[in-house]
Amino acid sequence: MFKKFVWLFVIFPLGAVLVAFALANRHAVRLNLDPFSSEDPFLALDAPFFLFLLAALIAGLLLGGFVTWLGQGKWRKEARHRALESRALRAEREQLNSQLHAVVSEPRLERAEAAE
Repeated sequence: MFKKFVWLFVIFPLGAVLVAFALANRHAVRLNLDPFSSEDPFLALDAPFFLFLLAALIAGLLLGGFVTWLGQGKWRKEARHRALESRALRAEREQLNSQLHAVVSEPRLERAEAAE
C-alpha cells in the first residue's frame, strides 16, 4: 500500500516533471572544458542542455550519498563491535546455563554427600 502511495504521489509526478524539464531544455549547448581556447577548444561536448543538468543532478546525488556513507562509518563500526560483543555474551550465557542445569540436575543426595 505504501509503495503504491509513493509511486503514485512521488515517483510519477517527479517523472512527469523531469520529462517536461527535458522537453523545455532540449536545445543543444556546448560544454567547453578548455580554459585557454574558447574558439577552437581541445575538449568540448555538444549535447542537449537537459543532459548536462541531469548529469549534474545524478553526480550530486551520488557524491552526497557517498559522503553520507563515509560520515556514518563510525556508527557502522560501533554496530559491528556491539554485534560481536553480543554474540560473545550469548555464548557465555549458554555456557553458564548449561553448567547451571548440570549442577541442578544432580541428585540431591550426591550434592549433600559432596558438601560433607
